[in-house]
Amino acid sequence: MGGFLLKGSFVDIFVYSDESGVFDRAHQTHFVFGGVVFLGKNSKDICSRKYAHVENEIYDATGISRTIELKASSLNSKYKGKIYRSLNDVYRFGVIIEQQKVHEKIFEDKKSKQRFLDFAYKIAVKRLFQSMVAQKVLNVSEVNNIRFYVDEHNTATNGCYELREALLQEFKVGTFNANYSVFYEPLFPQLDTLNVDFCNSASVRLVRAADIVANRLYWLAINGHEFPKNNLHEHVIYCP
Repeated sequence: MGGFLLKGSFVDIFVYSDESGVFDRAHQTHFVFGGVVFLGKNSKDICSRKYAHVENEIYDATGISRTIELKASSLNSKYKGKIYRSLNDVYRFGVIIEQQKVHEKIFEDKKSKQRFLDFAYKIAVKRLFQSMVAQKVLNVSEVNNIRFYVDEHNTATNGCYELREALLQEFKVGTFNANYSVFYEPLFPQLDTLNVDFCNSASVRLVRAADIVANRLYWLAINGHEFPKNNLHEHVIYCP
C-alpha cells in the first residue's frame, strides 16, 4: 500500500504530516513531527478509502457524533491502536526532538524556533526518501512532483513560505554551507514542482492519519520508550 514504484515510471510523492507536543523546553521534554508518505496518487487514494472505513467503524462502535473529528486527543488507546495498525503497509516517518538537548538560544525568538523545526522536519523526510532510494523503491530521476500537506495549527503565511523554501533547497536546488564552503547536491535534481499546503485536518483525512502517527511517537518519547529499529515502512530519527 506504500506505493511500489515500477522501473521506468514517473511518480508524484504525497507527504501528510502533523505534530505533537509544544516546542517549549521550559514546560515539555519532547516535540514530535509524524507523517505518512505515498508514492503516486493511486496508493494515496487507496489508503484514504481504507482510512475512511476504519473511522466509520470507530464512529459506529463508540457512538461518537460524526460531526466530531477523530483526532488522537479524542480517542482512547484502543482506537488509536486500531487506526495505527491500519497504516502498517504505509510509509511512515517521524522526528523526535529532545528539547533539553536543543541549544537554549534557539528558544529565544520565534524565527529561530521555526528555522530549527523546519530543519528537523525536512531532515526527517529526507532520511525516509534516502531509505527508499537505497532500497530501490524510489528512483531519484523519476520523481516529478512532491506535495506536502501539513496541519495548519497557528502557522502564519510566511511560515508556509519559509518551510517551502527550506524543502525546495533540500530536494531540488541544493544547499550550501558557508562555514565550510561545501555544496550539498539536491536529492531530486530533476524535480518539476514542490508544493506545501497548510490545511485543516478536519477536512483532510490523511492529515488525521499523520496525527495518529505523531501522537504514537510522542507517547513513546515521553514514556521513555526507544522507538523500534527503523525499517522502510517506519522511519524515525532523533533530533538533535
